[in-house]
Amino acid sequence: MTQTLDAIYEKGVFRPLTKPEIAEGQSVKLVVETSSKLNPEEMLKLAAQVYEDLSEEQINEIEQIAIERGNLLTENTP
Repeated sequence: MTQTLDAIYEKGVFRPLTKPEIAEGQSVKLVVETSSKLNPEEMLKLAAQVYEDLSEEQINEIEQIAIERGNLLTENTP
């Protein structure tokens, strides 16, 4: 099973920020990818991955939901 977890490295130990779905004492393999600030081109490439393998109809539905949620946030702002 593969899980992606955010973690903090402190005092020589990786501490997950959410509880992993593994048994206590289970052996695991860690692939460490440090967080870094992305340049605009990298951000666009990453954002485009969200839409991979989706139909135009699915993309339109997702974008409509995002617009509606955005409207809810601005309507409730004092």
